[in-house]
This record gives sequence, C-alpha cells and structure tokens, in this order.
Amino acid sequence: MILARLRDPYFSHRHRRKLHVLRVALALCVTYAVTELFAIQHSGWALVSTVMVMGNLPHIGGVLDKGRQRLLGTLLGAAWGLLLITAAPLPWSGLVPLGTLLAIALGTWMTFGKRYGYAGLMFAISLLLVVGNGNQDLGVALWRSFDVLLGTLIGIGVTVAVLPHKATDMLRFMLADNLDRLARLYHAHTSATAAPDLDTRELLKACSGLLVKQRGMVDAIHREGRLRRGELDDIISLQRRMLSTVELLLETHWNTRAGHDRIDAMRGLRDQQHTLARGIGTLAFQVRTGHPVEVRVAPFELQRHAGLAADAHGEDGRALFSPSGYLWLNRELARLSGELIERLGGLERLPSQRLRRRASRNGLLDRRAGEGPAHQQGQPDD
Repeated sequence: MILARLRDPYFSHRHRRKLHVLRVALALCVTYAVTELFAIQHSGWALVSTVMVMGNLPHIGGVLDKGRQRLLGTLLGAAWGLLLITAAPLPWSGLVPLGTLLAIALGTWMTFGKRYGYAGLMFAISLLLVVGNGNQDLGVALWRSFDVLLGTLIGIGVTVAVLPHKATDMLRFMLADNLDRLARLYHAHTSATAAPDLDTRELLKACSGLLVKQRGMVDAIHREGRLRRGELDDIISLQRRMLSTVELLLETHWNTRAGHDRIDAMRGLRDQQHTLARGIGTLAFQVRTGHPVEVRVAPFELQRHAGLAADAHGEDGRALFSPSGYLWLNRELARLSGELIERLGGLERLPSQRLRRRASRNGLLDRRAGEGPAHQQGQPDD
C-alpha cells in the first residue's frame, strides 16, 4: 500500500519539493559511500558534480537534459585537456595555457545563447580542472575527470530510480491548473452571482507564471520522449492566447449604458458563455486525470446577435462598436479552446492509464469536471 502510494504521480507532484530534497541527500550519500569504499582520490569533485547535475530540477527530463550536457562537456573538456598535457613539448609549455584559452573562447562562442550553453560551461570547467595550475600532473587530471563523471552518473541514476517525477506529468498538471483558472475567470465574468472573493489579478498572475514555467520545461519534456518541441510550443501558445482573450474580457468596460443593454438583450449569449466555461473546466479534468480528450466546444453562433450588435446606437445617435467587439472576443475564446482541444486530442501519448488508475484513489473521479476544487489535487505542498 505504501509502495503504491509512493509511485502515485499525484503524490510525487504534490510533494515534489520534499522528494527532491530526499533524492539529493540520498545521491550525496551514495556518492560519498562509493568514493570512500573505493578510496577514490579528489572525491570532493564527485560530490560537487552530484549536486550540480541535480540542482533545483525535481523532474527526470530536466536532470537527463542537464546530465547529458554535463557528460558531453566533461568528456570533451577532459579529452582536450589531456591532449594538451600529453602532446605539448616541454620547451613549448606555453602552448598549454594558450590552447586552453583558445578552446574556452571557441566553446563559449559556439554555445552562446543556445540550449547547449551548460555543455559549454562544463567544457570550460572540466578543461580548467584537468589543466589545473599548469603542473601538468596527468594522474590528477584523470582523477578529476573521473570524479566529475561519477558524480554526474550517480545524480542521474538516483533521479531516475528513486521516486521519479516526470516533467511531462508536471506539464500536464500545470496545463490543467491553467485551464481551471481560465474557466473560473471566464465564468466569473459571465455570471451575475460570481464569488465576491475571487481575486482575478492573482489568478491572472498565477496563469502567467505557469506559462513561464512551462516554457522553461520544453527541453526537459522533449528529453523524456513523449512530446515534441513543436507540439509543446503549440500548447503553450494557445494557452497564452486564451489568457490574453480572457484578460481582455475581464477588462471590458462599457462607456454607455446602451452598449451594456444591447449585450443583455442578446438571448442565449449567457448560456453559450456558461457552456464554454464548463467545457474548459471539463478539458482541465480530462487532462489532469489522463482521460482521452473528448470534450466538444461548440463555436459561438453570432449570427443570431448580428442585428443587435450591428445596429447599436447610443442616445446621442452615435454608433456603438463595443457590442461587436465583445462578441468577437467570446467567439475568439471559443475558437482557441476548440483548437487547443484538437491539438491535445491528437496527442497519442497524452491519455494515461497510469494516471486514470491513480485518479480514482485520489478522489478526482468523484468530482464533476469544471467545478474548480479538483485543481487543488495538483497543487504542491509549498
């Protein structure tokens, strides 16, 4: 029972900070034990490498991406350093610092502003570790290189084997949380009985923050092999556009009473809006619980309201354009929601039996989609 609970992705996500601390501590213990057991020299570099590769990344994809770059940079840097030490003739010892400087400059140039910047950094660090202060001690250089590789591999191994937390699951829960918030915001905008304690600014800020976090996880998610970068870019872009549309709706203000009255006179508009809000909430539920995306969002039927929107005039006889703009924003939100549903529905690896089985144990299947509190299951403990 306890083992099943520890393998629960909802449990891993909610307690990711505590579990990450546990993994880092365990990895350091393993590294220290290995270095002491086999009397490995310069073992401090192995401990440093273990911490650096795990860092503040609680998910597999991030550590794999960072570890891969660290291994690549370490191997290349160590190899070049060893080549300089062994190949440079004694009378030409000045070639070692010159070759080191040129290699670091070239590596920095090639990785500047690119996703392999960390590999370039590790290349420079490993090269300097091997070269040292110029004493050209081959034994020290080899031990330093081995320690860096050992610490990196232990960090990767512990992250993958001990209560792993996937970046793909983290994206899923962030996406579901964002959709829940968007549904709440839109429903509050269209409902006359909206909760008075609903802080729209905080919800908008939270949505923006999650979008930034999702953008920063693209490489880690891609490294786990379930979603491609293009698919992730589309999902994040659609969320951003939906958020912008909802924000515009929330900031809608009527300069005249006539425009507000025209909107109120559009029969069926509120029903369409509430249906769309429920559809977005249902989408959040299906994403969070690993169900196939089967929700349908009907496009807004604006033709029925065309007369009231097009021929709107104020008391002074001036034409009113706000009703048409307001209707367009609602139609755009419905269109974007439908496009996001289509993109998510086309991802073959998005549905998850593992999550569906765990969802019932966490009480998520007992909640009706779109009721808001369900999103709390995905919240962390910090």
